[in-house]
Amino acid sequence: MTSTQQSAAALYPPEGFGAPKDRQGHAARVDVGLPPGTEVFSADNHISLAEDIFYKNFPDDLKDQAPRVWYEDGAYLLGVGGKNLLPGNFSRVLMQYDELEGASTSNIEARVRQLREDGVDKELAFPNALLALFGHPDKDLRERCFRIYNEHIAELQEASNGHLYGVGLINWWDPQGARRTLEELKSLGLKTFLMPLNPGQDDDGNPIDYASTAMGPVWDEIEASGVPLSHHIGETPAKTPCEFNGLIVSMMVHVDGFRELFSKYIFGGILDRHPGLRMGWFEGGIAWVPTALQDATHLAASYRHMADYRLEHDIQYYWDTHMSAAFMVDPLGLDLIDRIGLNKVFWSSDYPHNESTFGYSEKSLATVVEAVGPENAARICSGNIKEFLGI
Repeated sequence: MTSTQQSAAALYPPEGFGAPKDRQGHAARVDVGLPPGTEVFSADNHISLAEDIFYKNFPDDLKDQAPRVWYEDGAYLLGVGGKNLLPGNFSRVLMQYDELEGASTSNIEARVRQLREDGVDKELAFPNALLALFGHPDKDLRERCFRIYNEHIAELQEASNGHLYGVGLINWWDPQGARRTLEELKSLGLKTFLMPLNPGQDDDGNPIDYASTAMGPVWDEIEASGVPLSHHIGETPAKTPCEFNGLIVSMMVHVDGFRELFSKYIFGGILDRHPGLRMGWFEGGIAWVPTALQDATHLAASYRHMADYRLEHDIQYYWDTHMSAAFMVDPLGLDLIDRIGLNKVFWSSDYPHNESTFGYSEKSLATVVEAVGPENAARICSGNIKEFLGI
């Protein structure tokens, strides 16, 4: 049995982990082998919006257009005109963890307590249902919602006393809006923002191409801001139906979106034209990175004679200079850490998702220590994400 197989056997009980709402952290008193004083920082957690902030903060003449937030059947939902915007499976997933006392924005004290019981001292918190607004056809309304959310999560960040760092949202579809929302985001103290894998359509109904000349001014604004951007799985569902376990099949292919955008950053010339960009890839693990680098290197050589854009650097340079990635449980990725880079990876618990390590984070952290040693593990479980965020 390989070390990877042994790690998997030790982590995964035959009966599975069960719904997060039925789990309980018990890592606070467990010594996982990290150096004394290490602040464990989960680089990818999630938080459900519990307050009806859009309706509350929209002007009176627009309240009928405001997205609404409500609690139903154990989940915080998001909708417009009484219609839930979330896919059925998404709502089902929310029901597995939104009942947790700390899963939503409504109780930051309970959240801090639950995570500390699970061995986590600090966190970077991504939104949940807010992704449904990425494709809202009214772009002005979309930006208004993003601004309201940023203000709300910044208030929660302040109330957490250094525990929670919120992930913000920006206008990515026009340069002036990008500058405006980035300036607002920085003024609120937010350290990163979620950039969609699928940017949607422009004002003429054409798909936005991140690597196009037209998008250059937006990338200029992001680069000038100095704020690192974040990409997260969840926008690339299965392309065909699956009668059984369709949810699991969909989760298996979500990381596909990473490879497409990873390729555009490099082969589309985005990083050559904007060398100050930095981005993190979240919840897709790290084992995908060596295969993406390997395939990109092979294809760059194989198609060089047909390329209509010549890269300025070798493939590894782009990863080493611009990119990082987060994982929860990835013994295979840790086996390949020399190829990926010790300073390019972040540990995360992904609280409170089904695939999170909530309830067994101490075991996940111990596998990191076992794989790379205590000092290196401290970088992966704390130092790297602090450096990425500039805190």
